[in-house]
Amino acid sequence: MQPHTVIDVMVILERGDRILLAERSGTGYADGMLNLPSGKVDPGESVIEAAVREAREEVGIAIDPAALRTVHVMHHRGPEGRPRIGWFFATARWEGEPVNAEPGKCAGIGWHRPGELPAHTVPYNAHGIAHYLTGESFSTHGW
Repeated sequence: MQPHTVIDVMVILERGDRILLAERSGTGYADGMLNLPSGKVDPGESVIEAAVREAREEVGIAIDPAALRTVHVMHHRGPEGRPRIGWFFATARWEGEPVNAEPGKCAGIGWHRPGELPAHTVPYNAHGIAHYLTGESFSTHGW
């Protein structure tokens, strides 16, 4: 196993009783499944900066860093065994209308009730969303 732990950020965009999910496509990982706007933290970047960047790159919106709330942190190990730390942020405030800004990696976006996630939601994201709904600040999965 590699010694490096990947740090991920996931952004829960809240609109009324719905959150935004994107359908992965052409990435080689979980294609056809739904996930939050998300990605890895780049070297030299904070988790907040990464969340703002990923939201801009994936769904074309601008988020004020002060508008992000940390709603969950997960120490996750996926099926391949690689450890990850997932930071889940939520906000109901942003500029612009979310669009599919990465059509080469995404088949489309849609608003879903977080308590009724489609069965084809990426499990890593589904676990984080479930904890967000219960207000649990930390979890481990896959250990």
